[in-house]
Amino acid sequence: MKRILFCLLATLLTAQATPEVEITAEPHHHLTFENKSVRVFNVEVPPNEATEIHWHRHDYIAITLGAAEIVNTVKDKPPVTVKFADGDTRFAAATFAHFVRTTSPAPFRNVTIELLEDATLRNATSPWDPAKNEDRGLETFPGGTKQILFVKDAIRASEFELQPGAKAPMPASACLIVAVNDLKLQAADLPRNAPNNAWQSIRQESGGSEWLPGGYVHAVTNIGTKAAKFVTLEFP
Repeated sequence: MKRILFCLLATLLTAQATPEVEITAEPHHHLTFENKSVRVFNVEVPPNEATEIHWHRHDYIAITLGAAEIVNTVKDKPPVTVKFADGDTRFAAATFAHFVRTTSPAPFRNVTIELLEDATLRNATSPWDPAKNEDRGLETFPGGTKQILFVKDAIRASEFELQPGAKAPMPASACLIVAVNDLKLQAADLPRNAPNNAWQSIRQESGGSEWLPGGYVHAVTNIGTKAAKFVTLEFP
């Protein structure tokens, strides 16, 4: 116990003496995709390791891959222990600098999605009508579920679970799909004007992501042999 406390104290003192870096320079954050709306980072912090102090200058949504426990230390604030379940999806508002240390025996893995248009979206009118429960709630269909998690910065986050062979509707607007576990999805239908059968299949390992332009895929079928779990972020 004393050794653990000593390690945490040593990490805290070292971090306090280390200058902050931009998220793109933090070695545990790996940029995997970028367009005008998002920057997507895959993050992995091994057990008993810590990130450098890094800045979050945009609002972001983080999706945890696997159960984990960390100590989160925001600059000028006391450390906070946080436990995550597989697939936990959370929103964080900018701007702040922090570092995290993994205290569980498994690595801390997540997909961090920076919302690059956050300054505009914070004041945007949400297209999701609360009166129609479009900002929350559970939808079921044969072999699957869609759980609307939250709406932040006019972006709707939803979690899907699909059994093998099950079909789920896809958002009409542009969206980012993030694989919580390995995905093998096939477009169940496509609009006639989809160029060259765009987005006909989505095959991603856990933590992979794919940007879907609005209106190209109306629904997907799980053609894998295991249940598929993924999160979609719908953009207005």
